[in-house]
Amino acid sequence: MRIIDLLAPESISLDAAPKTKQEALDEAVRLMAQSGKINDEEAYRKQVYAREEEGTTGIGEGIAIPHGRCEAVSRPGLAAMVIRDGVDFDSLDGQPVHLLFLIAAPNTKDNVHLDVLSKLSVLLMDEELTRKLTEASSTREFLELLNEADEEKGALPGTAGAVEAAEGGSGSRLLAVTSCPTGIAHTYMAAEALEKAAKARGCFIKVETRGSGGAKNVLTEEEIASADCIIVAADTQVPMERFDGKRVIECQVSDGISKAEALVERALAGDAPIYQAASESAEAKQPAASGSVGHKIYTQLMNGVSHMLPFVVGGGILIAIAFLIDGLSVDMASLPDDMRSSFGTITPAAAMFKQIGDLAFGFMLPVLAGFIAMAIGDRPALAVGFVGGMIAAQGKSGFLGALAAGFLAGYLVVLLRRLFEKLPQAIEKLAPVLLYPVIGILVIGLVMLYVIEPPIGFLNTALNTALTNMGGSSKILLGILVAGMMSVDMGGPFNKAAYVFGTASIAAGNYDIMAAVMIGGMVPPCAIALATLLFKNKFTKEQRESGPTNFIMGLAFITEGAIPFAASDPLHVLPACIGGSALAGALSMAFGCTLMAPHGGIFVFPVVGNGLMYFVALVAGTVVGALLLGILKKKVEE
Repeated sequence: MRIIDLLAPESISLDAAPKTKQEALDEAVRLMAQSGKINDEEAYRKQVYAREEEGTTGIGEGIAIPHGRCEAVSRPGLAAMVIRDGVDFDSLDGQPVHLLFLIAAPNTKDNVHLDVLSKLSVLLMDEELTRKLTEASSTREFLELLNEADEEKGALPGTAGAVEAAEGGSGSRLLAVTSCPTGIAHTYMAAEALEKAAKARGCFIKVETRGSGGAKNVLTEEEIASADCIIVAADTQVPMERFDGKRVIECQVSDGISKAEALVERALAGDAPIYQAASESAEAKQPAASGSVGHKIYTQLMNGVSHMLPFVVGGGILIAIAFLIDGLSVDMASLPDDMRSSFGTITPAAAMFKQIGDLAFGFMLPVLAGFIAMAIGDRPALAVGFVGGMIAAQGKSGFLGALAAGFLAGYLVVLLRRLFEKLPQAIEKLAPVLLYPVIGILVIGLVMLYVIEPPIGFLNTALNTALTNMGGSSKILLGILVAGMMSVDMGGPFNKAAYVFGTASIAAGNYDIMAAVMIGGMVPPCAIALATLLFKNKFTKEQRESGPTNFIMGLAFITEGAIPFAASDPLHVLPACIGGSALAGALSMAFGCTLMAPHGGIFVFPVVGNGLMYFVALVAGTVVGALLLGILKKKVEE
């Protein structure tokens, strides 16, 4: 389908002058309605706005491509606006939008709006075309410019074979793979940029695009075997085993767009590392492109975090239900001190929910470590990482220990693979099922027990001693300290030290410390949840979707709900959470709030001394933490 087949003259405005993003969207929807391709203007408008809530469609360079797909669309359509003075559209590059295309697609299986969106994204990379479109003097000229560009471009880049080498070129054969999380614009924009750069150097290139409609232009075994170098510009998981033994450059998909010429130059220079399936050579550990090492560590970490999250959410909410049942069924004030430590398991129903929730929660750290290790060392590293994570969970190192275990296990298996690659073939086949698990589990166990656990255990003891000695000093300062510590590592030694100190203070009849501890643990998830609503451009689509769940986690005193966000951006998230928690802890102490239960979050608020002001302290800490996140975190590129 060609672009002008969807764009009616009555749906084009060459002199639009919206003052805001909302006015621009409303005007574009009105233009779409004039084409007669939508049967319910308001329903379609809501869908366009809903898509915009997921992330801005201002793709940068003065261009926006909003879109909506729903039952209100009777047949596919386009609307176009030229905004000569520009309008603030929350674009990825922060620049005003001068050219806007709105897409309407029916709710059918053909995904026509994704194909058109992808083609538009590629066409509009041509700065000369966008300049001519914004300067068009008539609707007819506007349509002719688009038609000429569409005919010249033809199929999407990376979907119609290869770009052959020009006569007199280098004769080099390059391959590439491009992929972005949504599989729409950036996937094809990177393919277009790489094809242009290769054509300019006169070399052959074929680009495999892994977009929303699946993999297109898939690289064959013969093509891979004869390739001089392969460029993988991707922010998603790409099948890499097929590139074993070839020179491979790995980078972010955004580098494929903005640094295509440099990537092609590097590929032709022959200094790309040799890729080894499920491992990395010493050469491959050198930066493949700007930011590639950090990007690789980030994707390995996110592999663990994404697999861990269901255990955190499922187990944490079941535990919260257990506390709710006991909170509604038991008079905490009348319980003896030795019974309060059993809160959450006092009634049979609560005990059942708590048992199941604890079981699910117990998998959190082993799963985190296991799948970090698997991202590095493939399946043989999974068991090694699991064992290391379990040691961290049952010991004193907690979350930080599990992180260390995951990376150690992954690179341990990589090392073992290098050591065993010279073995006779008959023995080498036994390595994945015998040598890797036996040696790997033994080594990771020894390292965790005798290298990782002792110093962190010592740190835990030292922290507890310091807190105990500080008990008689300023209570507000103590509240700042213990509440802030709950946010430092969210389940690790600092968090556990503060929590143990708080529960010990209950037995001693000192209930204000536990109040500060619990509110300090409630703030991080709540602040993150609020920030995902207030500062959408600071979080990825996946984070925005999971963010509101943290309200439940935070109110239930499940600090670990914040771990996926902290793990992905610790330098910006942790200081913000610590600041919000410290404020809440200080206010809790200043208001004289007390708590006799060691857990439960909002479900034990009825037994909190000065409960109203305790709630005020929680709100204040949450708001401050969210605002700090908005200030400290950088905008993300979808």
